[in-house]
Amino acid sequence: MRNIRLTVAYDGTNYHGFQRQDQTYGPTIQGTLEAVWKKLVEEEVTLATAGRTDAGVHASGQVVNFMTAARIPEEKIPKAFNSLLPRDIRILQAESVPHDFNARWSAKWKRYDYQMDNHRIPNVFLRLYASHVPIPLNVNQMQSAASFFEGHHNFKTFAAAGGASKTFERTIYRCQVKEDNGLIRVSCVGNGFLYHMVRIMVGTLMDVGKGRILPQEIPEIIASQERKRARIIAPAHGLTLAYVNYTEQSPFEVFKDLLPDNY
Repeated sequence: MRNIRLTVAYDGTNYHGFQRQDQTYGPTIQGTLEAVWKKLVEEEVTLATAGRTDAGVHASGQVVNFMTAARIPEEKIPKAFNSLLPRDIRILQAESVPHDFNARWSAKWKRYDYQMDNHRIPNVFLRLYASHVPIPLNVNQMQSAASFFEGHHNFKTFAAAGGASKTFERTIYRCQVKEDNGLIRVSCVGNGFLYHMVRIMVGTLMDVGKGRILPQEIPEIIASQERKRARIIAPAHGLTLAYVNYTEQSPFEVFKDLLPDNY
């Protein structure tokens, strides 16, 4: 048996999230990948994943792994998969990893990016990958607020009901807000994220950008541990799981764009 790790990119628009479920809800990324592997080698497998993305959420660097007795060389796995996968899912890389590797539990940190189209008239080419916010947002205020998310906190305020996590404590290494010609990107890097956590954080930053919340209110909102203090959940389609790290490298070694401006 080999343990195979895949790096996967997908457009989540037409999928009911990553996790396999009853087909009456629609196709899922996990269900599609497992079905294609069965067609390729006549073997049923169950994928473990770094992040169970919600319906409509995308990924440019999702990671999954599975045990297999199939003998297909790992360097040929991406081409074989991609020959049968729909065009909105692609296997970027395949490799054999130790048997104790698990895509979820072995991860050191993850990066999520959230995009907002802040033009009065939305860009039609971004409609599937950026949430449209027609009200001008104050990006400087949003960045000031985002910095308060960094560090080790109890993020119960930013966890939606329905999650399975037993603890609400997480460490955020970087929460950055950048704007480029009306396209705003929030990048969040942490050792783990709660159910809808990034989207709730982004929804709160949107309220800061609109002047409804002051940046200096964020620490008190975090400390309150009251879900009602951060009620806005940003739309799913603006969110992308960008990267999952399994090494001892820091986020700033991997992504120079996350370095503070005064670094």
